[in-house]
Amino acid sequence: MIAHDGMFIDGEWRPAAGPDTIEVVNPADEQVIGTVPAGTPEDVDAAVRAARAALPGWAATPPAERGRHLAALRDALDARREEIAATVVAELGSPARFAQRVHAGLPIAVTGSCAELAATHPFEEKIGNSTVLHEPVGVVGAITPWNYPLHQIVVKVAPALAAGCTVVLKPAEDTPLTARLFAECVAAAGIPAGVFNLVTGLGAVAGQALAEHPDVDLVSFTGSTAVGKRIGAIAGAAVKRVTLELGGKSANVILPGADLAKAVAANVADVCRNTGQSCNAWTRTLVHADDYEEAVALAVAAVAAYTPGDPTDPDVRLGPLVNAAQHARVRGYIDRGVAEGARLAAGGSDVPEGRDQGYFVRPTVFADVTPEMTIAQEEIFGPVLTFIKYTDEDEAARIANGTVYGLGGAVWAADDATAAAFARRMDTGQVDINGGGFNLLAPFGGHKQSGIGRELGAHGLAEFLQTKSLQF
Repeated sequence: MIAHDGMFIDGEWRPAAGPDTIEVVNPADEQVIGTVPAGTPEDVDAAVRAARAALPGWAATPPAERGRHLAALRDALDARREEIAATVVAELGSPARFAQRVHAGLPIAVTGSCAELAATHPFEEKIGNSTVLHEPVGVVGAITPWNYPLHQIVVKVAPALAAGCTVVLKPAEDTPLTARLFAECVAAAGIPAGVFNLVTGLGAVAGQALAEHPDVDLVSFTGSTAVGKRIGAIAGAAVKRVTLELGGKSANVILPGADLAKAVAANVADVCRNTGQSCNAWTRTLVHADDYEEAVALAVAAVAAYTPGDPTDPDVRLGPLVNAAQHARVRGYIDRGVAEGARLAAGGSDVPEGRDQGYFVRPTVFADVTPEMTIAQEEIFGPVLTFIKYTDEDEAARIANGTVYGLGGAVWAADDATAAAFARRMDTGQVDINGGGFNLLAPFGGHKQSGIGRELGAHGLAEFLQTKSLQF
């Protein structure tokens, strides 16, 4: 166990203002693997003051030069790719191969894309007799979740820095070790002091202090919809900018004529990805009545390949959930599904065989789910898949749109045109067509209670800019 001390403020590691610490637990064996300081409002204030002092110089730095700093950050992250992946395995429980490919690899690619955007984005434009300037919004308070601990940091910090903003980051208390590695990479990249600052701590203390701080111009939050509503209320009361990336209950709609086996296999893989701890996971599978039982049988066969196991084993595809509370939450939802009359086709709330230690859960498939059931309406955040039957496309669209969320989704059909036509009816921020791949340059974000604002690419950069018009 390593006892970490200090906050990264104004380009250096400083002792925390208070004595309290947070224990970091390995969810695979429930052992404490480290501690970090529990930040106080005093720590947050020091970090915000450093960010405010650094803002004029960083905002005045030519965008191409900001891009060079981000390219150096990308290289620093790449140099520590193995260490980043191992840290995510240890504090999140992500399977090793997924940690290498996604938790470490994706943020490196996103940082590189932001480096390019900084150098190429049109920060000025002509509109009639006006020159419109796109300027940094100011000091950004970034509050990030545990489920993609480095990616969610990078999709906020990298575009904010590209835009000319300075940042104070409060990472999730479950995965702060990855955030400390990121801060070390910022220092190695030579990014000027105060441009990026890190305060570890509890959401109710350090997170709230950051959201409420009068010198924070924009709060960028990713997490639950319940907490997002509180962050939005704080920001609204202070008339400050806010971006929220919140929950989801995404529908995977399989239309008649689609490749059923491919669609179901992709769905199971998607829901088991990151042990189901993905806000945009396709947790509702909508299948036509004629194909329904075959689809359920295919899912039951597919989940058999996802045996919960030691996340350090390169052959394991399903690790533990992040903590005890999440473990109890997911198992409680499975019990709720059974109690409300859904058919348990695979899995269940029983602890997986041989996994009495660690926060492991069995991948679960529910059939005979109706749209109003709790497991069809609320975000579970675990490897739980619900199958819902429909009789025609109008009913499928009503079911797909029938939750408070609208983050992700997918459509499978005999051809892309048919799938795309249905996708246009879905009230959601992204829809994958016949297995279309993730695009790190396309805007990511949700409709309805899935959030406000967008991340990634030029749309993500624009969230950290404000306009000024010069009339001639």
